[in-house]
Amino acid sequence: MRHSDRGKAALIAWAIVCYCLSLCPLAAGAAVIIVNESVPAERYSRADTRAIFAMRQRLWPNGEQIKVFTLADDHPIHKDFVKNNLRMFPHQFRRVWDRMTYTGTGVAPIQLDSEQEMIEKIMNTPNAIGYVDKLPRHAKIRLFGYH
Repeated sequence: MRHSDRGKAALIAWAIVCYCLSLCPLAAGAAVIIVNESVPAERYSRADTRAIFAMRQRLWPNGEQIKVFTLADDHPIHKDFVKNNLRMFPHQFRRVWDRMTYTGTGVAPIQLDSEQEMIEKIMNTPNAIGYVDKLPRHAKIRLFGYH
């Protein structure tokens, strides 16, 4: 093989690799947390975020009741969200919610069937929080920032 042929082969191989990688979801923690526009825009920590989704923190800093929405435990976005955003496993969260429900000390979040339903609920429910694969473009929904 001549030098120029090797260069072309390497370029083609590189193009194929790039194409294949573009088909795979590479970004760990691709799920994003979204909130209704009514949620106070403050800096929240990962611990705050975990407490909100574990239903331990029930009020926003302005005193309003938090409305938490989740997807089913076996939904791929839910698994990604819990693992990469909250650094836990879905079964751990389920155990926390079940314990609160059975002991009467709290309730589980509202479970939705689809990402589209999640977007609609967050958009139309004041003080709501949830998560999706990609940030939707809508004036009533914004990204929930935490560090």
